[in-house]
Amino acid sequence: MSLPTALLARLRGPGLVGHLIALLAGALSTLSFAPYTLWPLGLLSIALLYQGLSQVSNKQAAIRGGAWGMGLFVSGVSWIYISIHLHGNASPLLAGFLTGGLELGLSLFIALCAWVWVRFFRTGSAWFDSLGFAAIWVAQEVFRSWFLTGFPWLYHGYAHTHTWLNGYAPLGGVWLLGAISVFMACLLSEWRLLRQPLQCSLAALLVAALWLGGYGLQRIDWTSTKGQPLSVNLVQANIEQSRKWDPDYITHTLSLYRDLTYAQPATDLVVWPETAVPVLQSQGQYFVDGVAANLAERGSTLITGIPVDEMSPDGLRIYNGIMVGGSQPQSEYLKQKLVPFGEYVPLEELLRGLIDFFNLPMSSFSKGPTDQAPLLAAGYRLAPLICYEAVYPDFAAKQAAQSDLLITISNDSWFGSSIGPLQHLQMAQMRAIEAQRWMIRATNNGVTALIDQHGEIRTRIPQFQQEVLLGEVQPMTGLTPYLRWRSAPLGLAVISVLLIAVLRRRRQHAG
Repeated sequence: MSLPTALLARLRGPGLVGHLIALLAGALSTLSFAPYTLWPLGLLSIALLYQGLSQVSNKQAAIRGGAWGMGLFVSGVSWIYISIHLHGNASPLLAGFLTGGLELGLSLFIALCAWVWVRFFRTGSAWFDSLGFAAIWVAQEVFRSWFLTGFPWLYHGYAHTHTWLNGYAPLGGVWLLGAISVFMACLLSEWRLLRQPLQCSLAALLVAALWLGGYGLQRIDWTSTKGQPLSVNLVQANIEQSRKWDPDYITHTLSLYRDLTYAQPATDLVVWPETAVPVLQSQGQYFVDGVAANLAERGSTLITGIPVDEMSPDGLRIYNGIMVGGSQPQSEYLKQKLVPFGEYVPLEELLRGLIDFFNLPMSSFSKGPTDQAPLLAAGYRLAPLICYEAVYPDFAAKQAAQSDLLITISNDSWFGSSIGPLQHLQMAQMRAIEAQRWMIRATNNGVTALIDQHGEIRTRIPQFQQEVLLGEVQPMTGLTPYLRWRSAPLGLAVISVLLIAVLRRRRQHAG
């Protein structure tokens, strides 16, 4: 038995070796994302998982899928440990336990995906199995974006943010990229096709056509310019997270943002990051309005993150907000997609007060209302995405469809020098590609950047530097197919593929 044949037999077998290979394959997938961007490893990772599920039982498939998921999430979201341990004051043991619990929970999505494919959709046909696995994969990613408010991180399509396949993003978003990439990885790993020259040639031609199709789609301008470019000034103050909410440091923070802004030449827009004003709006409005008035004399409009407080019949509500300073009527947006434990505590009555991590500053935000209007600034409509909201594809598309520019403000200092903030930046780039709109990205400590409609970073500030970014952005008009229909067409295609696979399997069993 040759070495490749022996390895393939071990990979496909039900033993421990196959599970270990799946675990390592999942970790390989992380290397396909930012900051590594070794996208071929993402294809290899999926191929190893797919082949590892080709002959095992339902139970073994769930274990193998879970092992692959643990490899992905342990290597890909370990940065969560930093926020729990350093900023939540949890002991290393407790922080490790909580991080590991989250990673285990996320790996169950992959375990379920593997079990469902083997139980209901594995047919024994190279073509149908590859299509069915890609369809199930997309369904898993979509479900993961919704279940328990969602954790839409490390989607497979992000590996192709800078490959020819990103031409498909304006058609069906990151999920379509993922579906195409997973399908190709599965098809290219099908050793059965090597024994059928005609089928093998067809598979190679199809893969080549998909790559060339993406290259061709990159040349299509789904949107067009609107008006003149806007000059922008983004302030990255690099405030330490430990000092951000310190009452003794607030005056220094506000003075720093003000002075850094005034020291720059006049621009159309001045943007401060998420909760740059670390006091409630009722207390800090005077400061924002004062700075905004001074900037207005220079022809500049201020946009800043600020906690917004208001009284409701149920008592005081606090929102994570972004506002256009000095505008009349006031243009503001209240964050809708909140970070569990960071911005609200699930099962708050039971968990609040147990450990410091459940008492992080500003962890009692309320969810903003749906169907909020875009921000209005400098005569244009801006789609606001506050931090975590930029990682929800359909949500961001809904916002972008009403707007001329994208703007996201964030504070990734929770995650230190880990890979988390760089993954977050890559997702912001994908949102720009999907919408074919420029994105303004202002952060507390990086990465602050201006991203064009093709997802390319035109200018940026390095992490952990106190600096001001000056540049221009171009408003755009028109809708990409993804902004128009979002994931509905892809959803119909996934359902159709799965129905065909089920019917084929039933006919096989009936025969």
